[in-house]
Amino acid sequence: MMIARFALPLALLFAHPATALELDNLTAQERVQFRAEVRAYLLDNPEVLQEAIAILQQREQNAQLTADLELARANADALQNDGYSFVDGNPEGDITVVEFMDYRCGYCKRAFPEVAQLLADDPNIRFVVKELPILGEQSVLASRFAIATQIVGGDDAYKAVHDTLMEFRGDISEQSLTRLGSTLGIDTDAVLAQMDSPVVSEIIAANSVLAQQLNISGTPTFVFEDQIVRGYLQLAQMEQLVEELRAQ
Repeated sequence: MMIARFALPLALLFAHPATALELDNLTAQERVQFRAEVRAYLLDNPEVLQEAIAILQQREQNAQLTADLELARANADALQNDGYSFVDGNPEGDITVVEFMDYRCGYCKRAFPEVAQLLADDPNIRFVVKELPILGEQSVLASRFAIATQIVGGDDAYKAVHDTLMEFRGDISEQSLTRLGSTLGIDTDAVLAQMDSPVVSEIIAANSVLAQQLNISGTPTFVFEDQIVRGYLQLAQMEQLVEELRAQ
């Protein structure tokens, strides 16, 4: 019977390419009947679709993880040792964590205390900050101020500004940054004069190029050694990633 001829399990159909090639030789009438059989089979066994979707999603996830791993390894020096990004935690730590962040990013601000706790609890983590201002002019202004502060006042001054900006909730302007700098005892005149310098522009541009190479389009994005993790992470998730890396 024609119906019996086409009553093939879908798993068998997709598992054997030769079967699919044979289907290319169906007549128009046979093709219509085959499609009807497939539809009837799916309606009677909808769990097949769920299984197929789950397998597809897992394959896509595995492919993304593999691609990210290769990208992170290919760009390891730019990520971990660019010579200009602020390094927090233990500079000689056995695990390097990189964060691409934006001072206007709500999830970056939410992750900030989680990161601080991670560094406080684990004295063997090296933490690298990548300024990636992607959320408008206020983001760019804040990053320029922070980077200029590092150039003028060094790492300690940068950390003071960085931490304050991560907790800052108001609008960012030259006036608010000046007040912030003055409160922290920073030479704001020198910082403001440095903000639009080629050096600051080059650092922001280099971080942007690196983010594009890593297919990073949002903040926060973390790179735990060679594992790229996009989006907000809770402390427990960070700790688990570090534990897994050390166990490798």
